[in-house]
Amino acid sequence: MCLAAGWCRYLEAVRKPLDLPFDPIARAADTWLRRFGDADAMAAVTSIMRVQQILIAELDALLRPHQLTFARYEALVLLSFSREGELPMRLIGERLMVHPTSVTNTITRLERQQLVRRKPNPHDGRGTLAEITQAGRDLMQRATDDLMAAEFGMSGYGKQQLGDLFDLLRGLRVTAGDFKDS
Repeated sequence: MCLAAGWCRYLEAVRKPLDLPFDPIARAADTWLRRFGDADAMAAVTSIMRVQQILIAELDALLRPHQLTFARYEALVLLSFSREGELPMRLIGERLMVHPTSVTNTITRLERQQLVRRKPNPHDGRGTLAEITQAGRDLMQRATDDLMAAEFGMSGYGKQQLGDLFDLLRGLRVTAGDFKDS
């Protein structure tokens, strides 16, 4: 079942193999080099953006039978990682590195599915906690099993390559100020 028809058409288009007789990013890099100069950064960024499209489409396709998107799945996992199965909405946004509006939207959708419930924060009279329900825990575990079986869409890489990729991208995240490198 697709939750938004336009989004599903987009995902299907992204997931569909292009089978081009050439690498369009490499071709763009050649043209870039001739017109503007060094193309390494442009080619790397363009590749990362394309890989993001591919992975989101793949992961959302794996999660669609569970009526989840990757964003909603991440919220369920985060809540399940917390000691009490609940977190303030503010912390959810901070930990998932998304805007408060996105957190509200995600939690609202999960609440409609009875996977999460909101409750007043007893430590902050103005704040709200999101708490994962047992149904949310059960669904998150089934979804996790599917994602793990598919190796999160990264089955073409070995353990060392995945570690190297993480390390490379981690440096960019540190430079952007996501966290302090220790």
